[in-house]
Amino acid sequence: MVKEIERAGIPVVHICTVTPISLTVGANRIVPAIAIPHPLGNPALTAEEEKNIRRKILETALQALSTEVTDQTVFEVKY
Repeated sequence: MVKEIERAGIPVVHICTVTPISLTVGANRIVPAIAIPHPLGNPALTAEEEKNIRRKILETALQALSTEVTDQTVFEVKY
C-alpha cells in the first residue's frame, strides 16, 4: 500500500518494527519502531519516558516525510 500511495505522488513514511520487511516490500522512507508488541512505546517505562520515545519517533518520521529520497532510506531514531 505504501508504494501505491507514493505512486500517486503522496510521500509516505513507514514506521515499522521489522525494517527488512519494509525494505522487501519497497517502502521508500522507513522509520524503525520499538518492538512488535509495542511499536511506539514501552509499557515498562514511565508515562513521561514513553512520551519522549513517541515524540522522537514522530519527529524522525516528520523529518523523513520532508526529505527527498531517490532510494529506500532507513532513518535512524535518536533516543
